[in-house]
Amino acid sequence: MEGVASTPRQSLVHHPDFRRLWAADALAQVGAQLTALALPVYAVTTLGASALQMGYLTSAQTAAFLVVGLPAGAWVDRMRKRSVLIWADVVRGLVLAAVVVLASVGLGSMPMLYAAGLIISVATVFFDVAHLSYVPGLVGLQHVSEGNTKLQATYSVAAVAVPAVGGSLLKVLAAPVLIGVNVVTYFASVAFLARIRKVEVLPPKDSHLPLGPAIAEGLRFITRTPLLNRLVYSTGVSALFSTMGWSMIIYYVVTTLGLGSDAIGVVMSASAVGGILGAVTSRRATDVIGEGRIIAFSAFLTPFLFAAIPLASTFQDDGVDARIPLIVGGFLMQVTQTWFNVSQVSFRQRLCPPYLLGRMNASFRFIVWGGMPIAGIVGGLIANHFGVVVMLWVVVVGEILAALPLMLSPFRTMRVLPGSRQVTALDDEPDEAPDEAPGEPDDARP
Repeated sequence: MEGVASTPRQSLVHHPDFRRLWAADALAQVGAQLTALALPVYAVTTLGASALQMGYLTSAQTAAFLVVGLPAGAWVDRMRKRSVLIWADVVRGLVLAAVVVLASVGLGSMPMLYAAGLIISVATVFFDVAHLSYVPGLVGLQHVSEGNTKLQATYSVAAVAVPAVGGSLLKVLAAPVLIGVNVVTYFASVAFLARIRKVEVLPPKDSHLPLGPAIAEGLRFITRTPLLNRLVYSTGVSALFSTMGWSMIIYYVVTTLGLGSDAIGVVMSASAVGGILGAVTSRRATDVIGEGRIIAFSAFLTPFLFAAIPLASTFQDDGVDARIPLIVGGFLMQVTQTWFNVSQVSFRQRLCPPYLLGRMNASFRFIVWGGMPIAGIVGGLIANHFGVVVMLWVVVVGEILAALPLMLSPFRTMRVLPGSRQVTALDDEPDEAPDEAPGEPDDARP
């Protein structure tokens, strides 16, 4: 297998279909960030949710990855991915609209949030699998890293701007109002996705395996491919423990540290600034550190940076503003996690054959995210019985265990990661020519 080639080339900002996907993603991310802030605040402050109930909510929001994660990949491989993206946004928008209406008439409840979270999680499974599988075919292998970097930067910008604004808005607006904004952004995202003109070429129907063997093929690729199997194990263990921690963050900040919703916005925004810096510097950091090394390096740093979260209560007891360790640790953790995400997603996309992308991404998500529903409940139980701070230290230990497979693997010494295929766009030529067509790669390493 050979490393992926690249050359100086024109930016994807000149590719009209990518611009539409980028705009749709930005709108959806802005709205989703509002809901990510407003929904738990509504649950804790209006519905009086306990730590265990917050764990149940996290489980409902991630359960679909365990239940439908694997078949979703097989189905997405047989569908036009743009259509999947559109319908997923429509479903999420309609469900959140129902939440807003019920909350506004005083009928909001935790069971309502559980049901909404479960339905949205099903739609999100299909959206995420289709999105990850759509980018390589839309822009071509030579632009995968750039496309992922831009999409990751969009996420980070939304994550820095929205919580800061949202935290302030929550002082004067009810949480359901912010959720209502997400409804609007989802349908605006649909409008941009509908304008993408490139036509996807589907595999012939007679080439489809039955559902069971098709799912098994994706799992075999994930578990038997060298490097990829270590990556999925490490990422899965990390996701298991980080879900335990992040499901309790707002509860911890509000109840243990005694900070208000505006402080939550500031802390989340400071962390997201790290995500922006990570996205902007990911290409340069990869060139300096190496494609494999940056994955192992980022995983190694995660537990030490996450430790700043439980240390915030210790700092507060010593008279130090609890926001300082939260801001510093969150900022640095987002820098390294963004490097990790951009590198590992690009590696997976260029390693996998086109016909298997949906199942590969779904299998990866199933293994990585499948334990999240259990993690949310376990995190809530530990927090209920031993306290939130103890639970957060358990997360630190878990993140150390997650980093070991990568630190003890060839990733630690590899400057260039392998690739096994060439990806071209879904059509050889776009239906609408880019303003300036991106250049073709030569034999240089990205």
